[in-house]
Amino acid sequence: MFHRPASGPGRRFATAAVALGLMCTLSTSAWAEQRRPGSATTQRARVTAVASTAGSATVLSGYAIQSSAKVTDSAADVSRPGYPASDWYPAGSRSTVLAALLADGKYADPFYSTNQQRIPKADFEVPWWYRSDFTVTDTTERSYLDFSGVISAADVYVNGEQVARAADVAGAYTRHELDITPLVRAGTNTVAFRIRPNDPNKNLTMGWIDWLQPPADENMGIVRDVLVRRGGPVALRDAHVVTKLALPSRASADLTVKAQARNETDSAVTATVSGTIGSATFTKTVPLAAHETKAVTFAPADFPALRLASPKVWWPAGMGGQPLYGLDLTAAVSGTPSDTAHEDFGIRDVKAPLDSDGARQYSVNGRELLIKGGGWSPDEFLRWDKTYVEDRLKFALDLGLNTIRLEGHIEPDEFFDLADRYGILTLPGWECCDKWEGNVNGSESGDKWTAADYPVAKASMAAEAARLRDHPSVISFLIGSDFAPDAAIEKNYLDALKAADWPTPVVSAASDKSAPASGSSGMKMTGPYDWVPPNYWYAKREGGATGFNSETSAGPDIPTLDTLRRMMSPAELDTLWKNPSAKQYHRSPSSTFGTLKLYDDALTGRYGPPTGLTDYVRKAQLAQYENVRAQYEAYGRNATDSSKPATGVVYWMFNSGWTSLHWQLMDRYLDQGGAYFGARKANEPLHIQYSYDNSSVVVVNSRHASASGLTARVTLFNTDGSQKYDRTVAGVSVGGDGARSTALTVPASVSGLSTTYLARLTLTDSTGKEVSRNVYWLSTKSDTLDWANTDWYYTPTTSYADLSGLNSMAQVPVSASASTSSGPGGTSATTVTVRNTGTGKTPSLLTDVHLVDSTGKPVLPVQWSDNQVSLWPGESMTLTATYRTPDLHGAAPQVRVSGWNTPERTVPAV
Repeated sequence: MFHRPASGPGRRFATAAVALGLMCTLSTSAWAEQRRPGSATTQRARVTAVASTAGSATVLSGYAIQSSAKVTDSAADVSRPGYPASDWYPAGSRSTVLAALLADGKYADPFYSTNQQRIPKADFEVPWWYRSDFTVTDTTERSYLDFSGVISAADVYVNGEQVARAADVAGAYTRHELDITPLVRAGTNTVAFRIRPNDPNKNLTMGWIDWLQPPADENMGIVRDVLVRRGGPVALRDAHVVTKLALPSRASADLTVKAQARNETDSAVTATVSGTIGSATFTKTVPLAAHETKAVTFAPADFPALRLASPKVWWPAGMGGQPLYGLDLTAAVSGTPSDTAHEDFGIRDVKAPLDSDGARQYSVNGRELLIKGGGWSPDEFLRWDKTYVEDRLKFALDLGLNTIRLEGHIEPDEFFDLADRYGILTLPGWECCDKWEGNVNGSESGDKWTAADYPVAKASMAAEAARLRDHPSVISFLIGSDFAPDAAIEKNYLDALKAADWPTPVVSAASDKSAPASGSSGMKMTGPYDWVPPNYWYAKREGGATGFNSETSAGPDIPTLDTLRRMMSPAELDTLWKNPSAKQYHRSPSSTFGTLKLYDDALTGRYGPPTGLTDYVRKAQLAQYENVRAQYEAYGRNATDSSKPATGVVYWMFNSGWTSLHWQLMDRYLDQGGAYFGARKANEPLHIQYSYDNSSVVVVNSRHASASGLTARVTLFNTDGSQKYDRTVAGVSVGGDGARSTALTVPASVSGLSTTYLARLTLTDSTGKEVSRNVYWLSTKSDTLDWANTDWYYTPTTSYADLSGLNSMAQVPVSASASTSSGPGGTSATTVTVRNTGTGKTPSLLTDVHLVDSTGKPVLPVQWSDNQVSLWPGESMTLTATYRTPDLHGAAPQVRVSGWNTPERTVPAV
């Protein structure tokens, strides 16, 4: 639905949500730039030059913002050109209030220590003004204000006139389009938003649940682009392509192009709507009565060029390529272009039926796959940085993941463009634990809905569906998270999805819930969210490797020592390793996850008490490596089981939006520790692994092609390096697409084996080349789980495996030689050869290599060919680090080598 003024500039405007849109965030330049309060930058008004071309969309370049408590002038005055905003703060084109104030240097680094607690929440309990000027040279074209991402609601003004009320502009995900043609004049124009405070329990916006300490402003602001659109008498909207791929052959695909043509005039007009997709062209003449909106469809039955033979099919990474097509549409009146539209899309087919055990099994283009994912977090202040996001998505691929789950905080278009390009599947959906599920989550957080909430929710769904439907990376929408919607809410969602031609499965919840129409979710949310031992993952119960687990991990993920020193004070670091019962501000605001006691007790019980901060961190890295590896390996092993197979696992979480001790495979600064490399090892495309439940040694092949002529070898060692068991099995074969083959089973008892021991697994191909190596530290005493007392977030452990023998491993020298060369696109590559030069039998366990500058500070981000490797005496490995050359900041590169039992040393890498 679309609203226009009755006539004249003095009329008030109404708004309507139209299908498209969602949250974006602060621009890269605004995030990086630090400003001084009162500087010339803060005093200059931002002016955006708006294009005059029909079909153009110009982003407002930024705002001046100020608290309404400090603005005594009327809304009409504030929103008129020439208003003096000399004492206001600058904000980027997508910015929360707090993001702007941080960029202006008003507050100390909120990621360090407890600085964030010092930001007064009272400053954000009143509305804030956002004001922006734009210039127009040609008023013959129509002008529209097109925006979304308002948190939580806003009154909107243009050139002194109110054009929308906060009651209508509500919800972070709704999209609004205002015809402001009567108000726009040649020269300078002003748009102003009076943004209401946000409360995720009262508004259908965004909240942080228990991920991190929430920002003081609760992300109030405008976190998506505000556009000024220009057009002629006929507007084109809602352009998209419905694809139908022939299966199983994939030999052809039907494309149906759809759009809405809208006559903006008081007279009947005839529009010519024409389009292209590659070499295919199509045209229709569309008569439109005054102010009529008409659906325009181009179907293969009428336009044979839209039936593609041998289409370029889009695949997830590792399964094929990621080709995209482009749709271009133009509406012309009397031969003059009136509006244009462009959409990129991919051709692929997604299905997700429930298997015989009720678990959701995804397939893409007719091929089943195990969903191996991670939970996504944006920056805490919703600042958008394309490079930072792209780095994290590249790390997802490096980790062997194929899916990112977005529970709320659904990212801007650029995120999904990147996911399309890299072949990363996405699972967006609404969030739990606030207003979104207030009607169905019992006594949990979130107000019950009022009549006013239903249209906001439906408009939110319509906007997201229209925005995401053409992205081939999007494989579902989860209309519930911890709880499924009730019948009334579900119908609203499903109606909006249907109207948008939503092409992929709709999932009722991320938990084991059902909704009246969409049925069972086919997913489980059984945890754990806190520490459990590695053998937990192999049980086919609770969060173990069966079915589709939408969010799960063993909880804490302690960052590297470098990152800990960047985020915590010396006193906090002292408490970190000394006091397991201490409240940890950088873990979670949740009382359940307030301390690290479960984790620390297990660390001490399994590895021995820490002797200092460095020892605590090195034990944490070993523990996180083994646990994350076990989680992904168990799901990978069980994916092809005939009974209760594993169909999906989402590590909770992939990354953190701030400096955290909790739920992350990499830290905020993109440093990589044990959790990262444990996941990377587990998800190797062709992988040999050990099973904690039955001691089997299994080869898992995630590649499409089968593999044969493989040789598996298992060798067990005491911690002094003495060999106690060795077995080789040749002629191992394994199918593709996630198939597994059991090469052998390690005996239950091995003579002379110490309580703590090491297992080295290697897989070689027919030429003798090593294609997979995996080293485990194990115990003859297993971890014992108390399944009967399982809670929602963990299963207690009544006795721990004894890995304390690792403390007695002899120190082993590891030599390193490194060199650096220039690469393409301003990158560098540092190659490091590490060698165990010890004269005894002891291996160097989990040898870590960090690229550092001349001061010893890590160079980040870095992508390694391999890392945290274990070397037996005389063995060497060559590792390569790839990174952006400017991240060295002119310093000469060095490499720092350390490990569990390897003395730290740093060598030049020039």
